[in-house]
Amino acid sequence: MIDTHTHLYLPEDFPGDEGRLAVERAFGAGVEELIFPGIYTESVPQMRALQRQFPGRIHVALGLHPTELTDTWRDDLKALRPLMEAGDVVAVGEIGIDLYWSREHRDRQIEAFREQTAIAAELGLPVIIHCREGLDETLQVISGLKAQDKCPRLLFHSFTYGHDEVKRIRAVDPEAMFGINGVATFKSAANVREAVSEIGAEHILLETDSPYLAPVPYRGRRNESAYLPATAAKVAEVLGLTAAEVDRITTGNARKFFRLK
Repeated sequence: MIDTHTHLYLPEDFPGDEGRLAVERAFGAGVEELIFPGIYTESVPQMRALQRQFPGRIHVALGLHPTELTDTWRDDLKALRPLMEAGDVVAVGEIGIDLYWSREHRDRQIEAFREQTAIAAELGLPVIIHCREGLDETLQVISGLKAQDKCPRLLFHSFTYGHDEVKRIRAVDPEAMFGINGVATFKSAANVREAVSEIGAEHILLETDSPYLAPVPYRGRRNESAYLPATAAKVAEVLGLTAAEVDRITTGNARKFFRLK
């Protein structure tokens, strides 16, 4: 099992040695590998420090999160670009559009998303997309890049929309992948479970988005990668598969999408 989106490296949520201990708990729970998505330049040393402690089992993606974009985001991206070119970076992300909190920097988010996605295509890397209240803008950018043949492989991380939005995304990119996390276990998230049925196992990647969105029965706690099996069990229930089948299929999906060995 692979947690394709976890922030165990964040010192504000996993201070001191807690990040390392959380990684070890994940391995003990049957999660074999982890992918750390970047959110800003300052997070890179923290990600790399944990990665060095667990060689071959932690993978790094780099990007500028839409809510972390500053007035100097172009300079930040310029600093990240050579790091993205390193042979062990598995994706550009998490990047995208988030208009949930404010629409004030909508144009900046669109521009940064477009530029980072184009870089990913140039480098042959997939993209981890953060999309919250910004699906129209996200699909607009993707459509434009596809028209220019500059669109890489796409993963819609923390997918919390419904089946209609799955169809909208697939109309633009039939091969898009979808990250499913603890939200699928929430009683109030029937739309996400309907989306899981629409997506099908072959296009699902499992994730926690730790430290956020802990699945049932861990709701209310700080989320960890060790809780990923709870989400896998819910996906299995929705799709009428065994947990072992979901593990096998989604792990294969992750290895293919991120080109992991």
